[in-house]
Amino acid sequence: MRIRRILAAVSATAALAGLGLTGAATATAATAQGAPVVGPHQCMDGGGTPRIDLPGNPCVGGKYDGQPVD
Repeated sequence: MRIRRILAAVSATAALAGLGLTGAATATAATAQGAPVVGPHQCMDGGGTPRIDLPGNPCVGGKYDGQPVD
């Protein structure tokens, strides 16, 4: 009986630790992704101007203002 309780406690702890790591990985991936990249034509169709001469290659103005242009 004691072994079953110990195994149950160890399993529960491992499961909770796994969930914590999964949540941290998801949060890190979301942060690393940043703003979605738009194409030059998509930027212009949204009313903006692709400014590849500026740092970060942003779309300036329009629907995609501030998003990087690829």
